[in-house]
Amino acid sequence: MEQITKLMENITATQVVDIFIAIGIILFFRIFGGGFSYIIIKMFMIREKKAKNIRESAFYHPLKVFFIILGFYLAIVFLKTPLKITDDFMFVAYKAFMIIATIAFAKGLAASFTPKSSFYKKLKEKTSKEVEDSMFDFALKIIRAIIYIIAGFIVITVLGVNLNGLIAGLGIGGVIFTLAAQDTAKNVFAGLVVFLDKPFIVGDWIEVDKFEGTVEDITFRSTRVRTFENSLVNIPNAIIANASIVNWSKMEKRRYRTNLSIELDTPLEKLETFKNRVEDMLQAREAIYDDSIVVKFDNITDNGLNVLICSYTNSVDYTSYVAEREDINYKIMKILQEENIQLAYDTKTIYMKK
Repeated sequence: MEQITKLMENITATQVVDIFIAIGIILFFRIFGGGFSYIIIKMFMIREKKAKNIRESAFYHPLKVFFIILGFYLAIVFLKTPLKITDDFMFVAYKAFMIIATIAFAKGLAASFTPKSSFYKKLKEKTSKEVEDSMFDFALKIIRAIIYIIAGFIVITVLGVNLNGLIAGLGIGGVIFTLAAQDTAKNVFAGLVVFLDKPFIVGDWIEVDKFEGTVEDITFRSTRVRTFENSLVNIPNAIIANASIVNWSKMEKRRYRTNLSIELDTPLEKLETFKNRVEDMLQAREAIYDDSIVVKFDNITDNGLNVLICSYTNSVDYTSYVAEREDINYKIMKILQEENIQLAYDTKTIYMKK
């Protein structure tokens, strides 16, 4: 309390006025920072009529932060002479201002390269339609990473760290770091391979390394897959790059196939009628490709007469395919009942000596 009292006694009336002016500078930039940000962004978005879209711009909030810290810095500069602020304190204030400004600018620039930004939407419209969203998103992640890396080097430079010494230090510890980050480097490189090779995209149904599900995201290190049990699996890209990938979403058609074993004593006329009725039933279905229908009496076994039924359907997704297969099975069973044909069972006849 005594120190505060002495400090208040040493402050002159002129200095009090200067302090109020400095507070006014801070409040001015705090109140009008949003307006300044709006004007600057509007200069680059002249055709934009909606104020909401301008305020939702990637640079709007970073610019507001910049003007707020600019107000604080200008207030400190204004009070330097009246309050006899030391050069060391001013030097620290300048560095703090530069670091926060750099981070704010980097954040705004990085936010411009996200799927939610207006710049992304415009860039996507001008890009070839052959470029999938997953490839585009992966490229944006690389750009954002480069932006933050550059910002990090600028912050290090502002702090006065000797980059030559830092690079030399990295050279000494490079071998250790490389060994420690070997798996990470493999996954990042593999992620780039997945990005370029395009075996799948976000939203595809894939099967890889004993996991099966829908791809939710492709990152630098791993690919996130939502399994049909609703669990989320992060598969390292290095595993994906070296594994056999089944992309079920790329199927153009699905195969229906079944073998029916009919009793040996079935008359051949009934068997022929059954075959013809099944073939007609399949040809009448819109989801079945007519040129793929196969209904053949293909084998004679110890237990019965084997009939192979095979065709392809355009019901690709699993739900519709199961429904299609179920309906075909119902109709086949109905034909069997109407023709009074029995399916054979695996039986054995045992003869016993008296």
